[in-house]
Amino acid sequence: MAHEHTSNNKRIWLVFGILSVVTIVEVILGIIKPESLYMTNVLGMNLLNWIFIILTIVKAYYIVWAFMHMEGETAVLRWSVVGSLVFLVLYLIFILLFEGDYIYEVFKTSTIKWNF
Repeated sequence: MAHEHTSNNKRIWLVFGILSVVTIVEVILGIIKPESLYMTNVLGMNLLNWIFIILTIVKAYYIVWAFMHMEGETAVLRWSVVGSLVFLVLYLIFILLFEGDYIYEVFKTSTIKWNF
């Protein structure tokens, strides 16, 4: 039995297109920096930064999905890899926000001067 080679050109261009669109949106938002997004605070951070974080997680998920061939695996394996990644990224964001806010408040309300 001979195995037939199938071309993945269409899939490669689709992945390229999706990742390019998300990246272009990120770059445009970074250049334009809309005031309505930049000046609106949600959970201690402006909305524009939340959009960047969400778009970055979407890109990371799609890269794992496409380039690690997760779409062909069982649901349990997919969720064990992707679920762990999402949990750890959200946990990192939580820690960075709360620790960063604490350090900011310490420098803001104490006699310690900003030296950096």
